[in-house]
Amino acid sequence: MDTNTILTAVYSVTTIGVISAAVLCVASKFMYVKVDERLAQLLEIMPGANCGACGFPGCSGYAKAIISGGAKPNQCPPGGSDLVVKISEILGLSGVDTGSIERKTAVVHCMGDNNAQQLKMEYKGFPSCSGAKQLFGGQQACAFGCLGYGDCQKACPVNAICIENGLAHIISNLCTGCGLCVKTCPNKILTIENADMPVVVACKNIEKGAVTRKKCSFGCIACTKCVKECPEGAIVIEDNLAKIDYTKCKLTRDKQDCGRCVEVCMTKCIRKR
Repeated sequence: MDTNTILTAVYSVTTIGVISAAVLCVASKFMYVKVDERLAQLLEIMPGANCGACGFPGCSGYAKAIISGGAKPNQCPPGGSDLVVKISEILGLSGVDTGSIERKTAVVHCMGDNNAQQLKMEYKGFPSCSGAKQLFGGQQACAFGCLGYGDCQKACPVNAICIENGLAHIISNLCTGCGLCVKTCPNKILTIENADMPVVVACKNIEKGAVTRKKCSFGCIACTKCVKECPEGAIVIEDNLAKIDYTKCKLTRDKQDCGRCVEVCMTKCIRKR
């Protein structure tokens, strides 16, 4: 190969490179999209759990919605009231009523630990709730209770869940109400509730009372005693399970206003939080 051929190839490649660079430079000017600096500021103060409790796909989606006006500063339960204040400052809303945020926490609707639940088999598989669920619904006779292998514990970003004697427990003062545990539980015994909720029906079994009682000593047997004793008419039995209307319940966590349902519950599945 002679020198002229080599020089021609070098010149050609160089020319193509220069033209491409010029095209990219011009394109970057015409196609430039200005990024709102507030987006980076909002993402910096977000919890980063990407739990979706705000109603948007992760913290980034929520931050963009706030800037566009499609979301309010008080839609992030994990961030709490402190985050509302910080968001308001970034958006220049200081002094403006941005709305309060109710503290949320996870609640376990089950009291069936290893001492309370009857077993139908011995599970020898991988220690996972989702894995156990796929094998005949798990080793417990009750198909509605806690499986006890800690999938929710592993999903919790703030270590607010512990497993004791085969039952999940929520450490309320650590829980941010992000809801990741709820999405993980295959038996759906976890819910996100107002942190001030004073009493809970810790059972999800909708089988008839006689059947439930044989499987778990703490299961709701739909005896209706709580319904009859509630002076506010705040409890009903639906699908063989007691349900509480918190808009009617007068019991508070700070004051003993009632609590009759807790006192008369035969299996003690209605408990104070």
